Amino acid sequence: MEQPIGVIDSGVGGLTVVHELMRQLPKEPLIYLGDTERCPYGSRTEEEVKQFTWEMVRFLLKKNIKMLVIACNTATAFTIKDLQEKLDIPVIGVIKPGARAAIKSTESDYIGIIGTEGTVRSEAYSYALWQIKSDIDLISLACPRFVPMVEKGILDGPEAKQIVETTLMPILEHKKMDTLILGCTHYPLLKDTIQEVVGKQITVISSSEETARETSTTLDIHQIANESDRMPLHQFYATGDLQIFIEITQKIFKDSNFEVLTIKHADLHNV
Repeated sequence: MEQPIGVIDSGVGGLTVVHELMRQLPKEPLIYLGDTERCPYGSRTEEEVKQFTWEMVRFLLKKNIKMLVIACNTATAFTIKDLQEKLDIPVIGVIKPGARAAIKSTESDYIGIIGTEGTVRSEAYSYALWQIKSDIDLISLACPRFVPMVEKGILDGPEAKQIVETTLMPILEHKKMDTLILGCTHYPLLKDTIQEVVGKQITVISSSEETARETSTTLDIHQIANESDRMPLHQFYATGDLQIFIEITQKIFKDSNFEVLTIKHADLHNV
């Protein structure tokens, strides 16, 4: 099926998932919608996150998507069950894939989780991890400064390192921790800085690779994979200012075939 896969996120963070989807599924056309105008979602109420997520989903359904990937941990935590129940297309999120990757990685059975306030408050990662293995120890930390930093394009350098060091100080006191989940898809854009701060002894887990593998498996199960040999054209939409969005997009997708478009969040109300 040549229909596109839809991907949604609160901003630019989900582009890390898109990058991995492109790598593992090069034939699949993708339509990405980042709600950069209303980002971050992590500090918003559950009701707001649900409303914004459904607005983005309805926009993508008009584009005739065959599958939905929620490339936002906060939106996954608050909406995935509702979306899976109400949509007649496959829907996957980023939390369960990230949890599985962390369980595979840890040797000490002590896992750290960093994410937005909403994701940490939901305890979605804790539930997902304990469902797989009930006797592991977990420590969670909300990092509200990270998403605005990424949305501004501050991905490395002295300012980024100073913010990461200050923010992660409480979690680094737990010496048994050997695995750290980046519980927000914005955070992989800071991965090098985070790894430098936490040290090589800690494995830093991004859910992007595991999410792409789950997407591939789901396409096969539902027999909706694209078998065309034509190079897909990807569409990236943002609701806010395009300048930084385009700069980050060009850094991540240097040689890919894509176009960047804008849609105002107010227009999502009318979809």
